Amino acid sequence: MNPPELICEPEAITPAWLTQALGYVGYTGEVVGVKAAVIGTGQVGRNVRLSLDFKTDHNAPATLVAKLPAADPTSRQTGIDQQNYLREVRFYSELAPTVDIRTPRVLFTDIDESSHDFIILMEDLSPAQQGDQLAGCSSDAAHLALVELAKLHAPRWGDELLADHDWLTHRTEESAALGAALYQQLFPGFVDRYRGQLSDPHVAVAATLGENFAAWSALRKEPFAITHGDYRLDNMLFGANGEPYPLTVVDWQTAGYGPPVADAAYFLGAGLLPEDRKRFEKALMKDYYAALEEGGVEGYSWQRCWDDYRRFSFSGLVMAVIASMIVGQSDRGDEMFMAMASRHAQQAIDLGAVEFLRVHG
Repeated sequence: MNPPELICEPEAITPAWLTQALGYVGYTGEVVGVKAAVIGTGQVGRNVRLSLDFKTDHNAPATLVAKLPAADPTSRQTGIDQQNYLREVRFYSELAPTVDIRTPRVLFTDIDESSHDFIILMEDLSPAQQGDQLAGCSSDAAHLALVELAKLHAPRWGDELLADHDWLTHRTEESAALGAALYQQLFPGFVDRYRGQLSDPHVAVAATLGENFAAWSALRKEPFAITHGDYRLDNMLFGANGEPYPLTVVDWQTAGYGPPVADAAYFLGAGLLPEDRKRFEKALMKDYYAALEEGGVEGYSWQRCWDDYRRFSFSGLVMAVIASMIVGQSDRGDEMFMAMASRHAQQAIDLGAVEFLRVHG
């Protein structure tokens, strides 16, 4: 059977299109009806749950999730400009099979590499519940997330062949300079928009980061691994009572090749409320470190791991400043970015991470 026509809007997902797409990947049955409902809180993409009716016996799932480009024009253009859509399609097709982290099973995907129109058709993990970045999570949930993160990092730890995947985000001197310029360009607007929601110490540490951004980027030293780049609660689906899976990680638009512990610092900085993060972060990082060792990582000391955690506590602050200013604005988006900015700024303060800027700035 021939592949179906590429579509990228929910209304284009017709019974006939689904019948052809499912048949193309080996499923049987004719789809005669489909209901679509938007789910999730994504800023740069749309997730739509599809409920299918079949005319005949079938072996295809009765529900699926389709991921599509964002509806908001600003967010959609950001996804195109940053190659987020291309990166996610490539991750699922090229790298997901080489790591052990639990990701959704993808049935069909297609992308136009000139327009970046795309669709990813994947398993529906309902009744799993999406994490809530605003509410934060328990230390038990954080432990689960960090042990799962090690299953992403350990299998390709120090694998230089990852550099051949030029679509992965990675730092170069040029990209570090561009990142510094973008941060400095957007920072005044960020402060102007959100000044009433940020404390003076948090604005000050964000400003200090901007002044030393290029030097901070230069702290990214090997060993590198595959990184998620946006490893936070909103991109995690937690299984009800551990079923069907305890944790599945979604949204691979920012997959990269870089310092693995940056993902852990990013997650803990905003995934836990500040007091819980201060109380549990060292024990949780030791859980992550133990999972790396169990996954076969050698020659990476606990002290190096902890120092990297402190260095990259700024990672979420970078995301909050830049992403908030280049995607479409929404009430929940503002709340999320403010939670990230304040929690990550406090994380950097609590960990004394500014010393890394001062030493290298």
